[in-house]
Amino acid sequence: MSASMSLPRLSMLRKVYQHGRKHSLCISKGLGGMRLASTESKGLVLGVYEPQEEGGSFILTPTAKTFDETTGEKLTSQLKIAGRKLKCGKSRVFYGLDNAFTSVAVANLGKQDAGFDTAEQLDQAKENIRTAVAGSLMQLREYGESEVSVDPCGDAEAAAEGGSLSLYYYDELRAEKSRKPKVDITCFSQDSKELSDWTKGITLAESQNFARFLKDSPSNHMTPSKFGEHVQNALASLPNCQVTVRHKSWAESMKMMSFLSVAKGSAEPPVFLEIDYKGGKENDAPIALVGKGVTFDSGGISLKPGSDMDKMRADMGGAACVVGAIQGAVKLALPINIKGFIPLCENMPSSTALKPGDVVTAMNGKTIQVDNTDAEGRLILADALCYAETFNPTFIVDLATLTGAVMVALGGAATGGYTKSQVLWDLLSEAGSVTGDRVWRLPLFKHYTKQISDAPLADINNVGKNPRYGGSCTAAAFLQEFVTTEKWIHLDIAGVMENKNDVAYMSSGMTGRPTRTLIKFLENVSKTKL
Repeated sequence: MSASMSLPRLSMLRKVYQHGRKHSLCISKGLGGMRLASTESKGLVLGVYEPQEEGGSFILTPTAKTFDETTGEKLTSQLKIAGRKLKCGKSRVFYGLDNAFTSVAVANLGKQDAGFDTAEQLDQAKENIRTAVAGSLMQLREYGESEVSVDPCGDAEAAAEGGSLSLYYYDELRAEKSRKPKVDITCFSQDSKELSDWTKGITLAESQNFARFLKDSPSNHMTPSKFGEHVQNALASLPNCQVTVRHKSWAESMKMMSFLSVAKGSAEPPVFLEIDYKGGKENDAPIALVGKGVTFDSGGISLKPGSDMDKMRADMGGAACVVGAIQGAVKLALPINIKGFIPLCENMPSSTALKPGDVVTAMNGKTIQVDNTDAEGRLILADALCYAETFNPTFIVDLATLTGAVMVALGGAATGGYTKSQVLWDLLSEAGSVTGDRVWRLPLFKHYTKQISDAPLADINNVGKNPRYGGSCTAAAFLQEFVTTEKWIHLDIAGVMENKNDVAYMSSGMTGRPTRTLIKFLENVSKTKL
């Protein structure tokens, strides 16, 4: 229950929503205030803050305090009996505190005055809530709870994000008995603002989870054509949203020979997806989102090592994030126009595959010497960027699992970003600090342009003159050759493709990062006059 609501002493019915499903809880009159009665097995997550002084008591959230009062202070009593320190982000499960709940997980939200951490470029309070709620829900799932109510913990949006992200796990191809049990979560509140924020948090997390699903799926289940089908099924029925699937003949007519050069090594036909969301005014210029869609990357003739090659099913991570972000923008009804551009293909070795030393011509007429066929993402993005510019967008953002170099530079801590627009960067950076999925700016110096301009056979080379050094920067410099506007952001998301214990509130597997940051960025843009 929120701090702002009154505590009625008469019986009444409360409806709680989660994904449109309604659960009824009976609230009855009791000496301690509000008392819950239920015949269903159900878990509850409550938040507490760390003691203000050594040896002090945990500080209960308003919801936890109300619960404690209605149970005759059983919660505080059990916390004292439990004794040893409960660390930030961790939880402890209690039983028998209230008939309404078979188990109650108490999560440590950290310091009550936590806020924006300048050094970390992060809203620590929000991140603490995501982590604590996630840990509690995963614990209750292991204990067999299939329905759990969650304390909004002072930020219902963050609580919903942490909860929904933590419960996602790709196991749908396993036998039914081997899958993780599903858990329905609801916001433990009556407050309309908290319920609205909770719904928004669920939307943000589900958009990222959809991107995770696309990336986690095996490449034979997520070919270019099947990717297009999934996107059509997910987006085409949403209001003001249209999905157009274009085929090889269309790409040939548009002279997208850079894109098609990558696709020609595979028996799977290439697809170019175009997504339109019209949430703004009819004459408003669209925002262009471009996503790399290599549904499997073997490296082509420049073959990758066999170790971990299976993870290259997620080399369409940029495309997945674009789809997830547009889904989120539509569901949040953001008052903007968006156009998504997604070139989809496989990069495979064969007798028809692109070869090192080949020269291809992009849509804008520039010739490209291909010295490494494993630097294919930039080749398909080149034509997509050229095509995106024909719509005169307000600005362009492209996302790609582009280089191993950015993984070396930043690891999984942040997405590497490149832009010449300070205004756009500030809006994006602020979004990342709010979502906990940060971005870090890297340079677009002329030094890197010179590196890719040294091509004896063509206008530019698809790798730098010294490919061992500054690989992410030279890749960004290459892409810059295919945009004419300075209102362009390139995001190299290779380092955040997979969760290697980088994010506590997500399971192992593909992350779908930075989908929520992109949605929050679009929301920021919708409130700003560029």
